[in-house]
Amino acid sequence: MSRIIVWMSISLDGFIEGPDRELDWHRVDEELHQHFNDELRTKGAFLDGRRTYELMAGFWPTADQDPAASAATREFARIWRDMPKVVYSRTLAHADWNATVVREVVPEEVMALKAQPGGDLVLGGADLASAFRRHGLVDEYRLYLHPVAIGRGKPLFPPSDTPVDLRLVESQPFGNGVVLLRYR
Repeated sequence: MSRIIVWMSISLDGFIEGPDRELDWHRVDEELHQHFNDELRTKGAFLDGRRTYELMAGFWPTADQDPAASAATREFARIWRDMPKVVYSRTLAHADWNATVVREVVPEEVMALKAQPGGDLVLGGADLASAFRRHGLVDEYRLYLHPVAIGRGKPLFPPSDTPVDLRLVESQPFGNGVVLLRYR
């Protein structure tokens, strides 16, 4: 059975984006980008909320057509286009690029998706991660901790009275100071 992996870049102070949705603090260099490509090409699907999907769809479909794009960028553009995507949205009418729109997180439907052949399912978006977490559907967290504190923004884990108890299964530093923290 496939696992659901929350895959996020996170600031040292726990934010996934700045207060105005900034991501300019991400430290993605060639080494880290190639790591993302090597890992993500083996996955079965991307599970995204509407905002994450729209952010990705606004850049990746044609990113490999830029003559200045790095080899890792060109490669990820192909990975992103080809990967099946499930977009969870109550408002999005249609999604392109091998995507299916689903209105609600229904645990039985997610379990059926996990049972299909293919690789693990990569979940992006803090709100979607919270919904999956409430239903007990998250199997793993891959958090890419960037060595920067941004002060304000959207937290990965919103305030809650329910603790999230995790076990560290891997840590991997990268040359740019980012550290992968993998929890189950």
